[in-house]
Amino acid sequence: MKLFLVNSIRTNNFNDEQIMGKIKNMWEEAYSNLEHHQNSIFGVYYDYESDYKGDYSLSVGIEESYGKSFIEIPKNEKYEIFKVDTTDEKGVINTWSKIWEQEEAGLLERAYSYDFEKYSTNGEIEIYIAIK
Repeated sequence: MKLFLVNSIRTNNFNDEQIMGKIKNMWEEAYSNLEHHQNSIFGVYYDYESDYKGDYSLSVGIEESYGKSFIEIPKNEKYEIFKVDTTDEKGVINTWSKIWEQEEAGLLERAYSYDFEKYSTNGEIEIYIAIK
């Protein structure tokens, strides 16, 4: 899948005191640029330093042409898909916590290549985790 990048940041879930502000600002700026966009929007996690405790890059992307920067997610990746409870305002954060808990318990063997959140036009959100 080829995703054209709208906005990107580099951060860390545990060592970046500004993480929530960075992510919020990145998404707000992306949405202001995509107000007439009609398709799914993706939050892509990649360029992992190590595991979920290390630095990583996060980008907002779309499938249609948008500027020059893009990221290619390999077609041969295998994914575990987690549906987000969209009735809970912390649904995305809670789903990531569940993913980390499963990883810590040895129930999820992550590949740490490309993971992504898919925000569908119907309001559904799914998190795709690349697995080994």
